[in-house]
Amino acid sequence: LLPPQELTTVRVQDPRVQNEGSWNSYVDYKIFLHTNSKAFTAKTSCVRRRYREFVWLRRQLQKNAGLVPVPELPGKSTFFVGSTDEFIEKRRQGLQQFLEK
Repeated sequence: LLPPQELTTVRVQDPRVQNEGSWNSYVDYKIFLHTNSKAFTAKTSCVRRRYREFVWLRRQLQKNAGLVPVPELPGKSTFFVGSTDEFIEKRRQGLQQFLEK
């Protein structure tokens, strides 16, 4: 009998605009992690993070990655054609793909 396969799923969901209408508004996302891996003491965890924290994480990964390529983040668009909701959803999808890779 084979041991159960270790699985980790991560979801980026529930984008929320913080400080809406002010000059320092930003969007944060709920990051939900579920795993059966023995390497994790908590089998589920949930935090909220904003885009710049993903940028920080990617930099840390790059410092320690050696020759292993680190996945790209979705672009930081200061000029976006389309609705804000559409941009937030595209970014959410891109952040989810980043974490899955």
